[in-house]
Amino acid sequence: MNYKKEVTMALNRYTGMETNMPQSFSSMLDRFFNESVNSKGLSSFTPHVDACETANSYEIEVALPGIKKEDINIDFQEGRLSISGERKFERSEGDGKRYQMLETQYGTFNRSFYLPDNVNPDKIKARMENGMLLVTVPKDEQKTMKRQISITSEAEEQQTKTIKQKQAKTADNGKAVEA
Repeated sequence: MNYKKEVTMALNRYTGMETNMPQSFSSMLDRFFNESVNSKGLSSFTPHVDACETANSYEIEVALPGIKKEDINIDFQEGRLSISGERKFERSEGDGKRYQMLETQYGTFNRSFYLPDNVNPDKIKARMENGMLLVTVPKDEQKTMKRQISITSEAEEQQTKTIKQKQAKTADNGKAVEA
């Protein structure tokens, strides 16, 4: 005798507020954590970010699939780079769709990054490509340049000051001043 086992699966609308009791402790935990994580609904989300430092800049990549560049704002103020925006859930009335599952995150987002003082805010660039936002924050070459600082004595400083004063008088008179 060959018995065929038929498996039927029905998709039920999930509202997050089902009153059915979980069949096992494991399913109860799954339900608890899924409802806790999804309790934000469509109000906000946190996009994934990759950030790195190169020799000349800091680079921040933000995963924003499905978001138009017009819906993204980037600000830099007092060492803080802020990236904010919104992924809108567009459901048209009368399209006949009843969502059985909705895992994509929608809503507003805001990510902020505190950057060191050696950045050049005037040259920050942002590019959107294939759902990835790449923000490049160049380092200020003047602030990152290594300088050797010489140590002088008080006598040397006085001598340098005297020489500069004589040079200033020469420039004013047009004549050389004897020491």
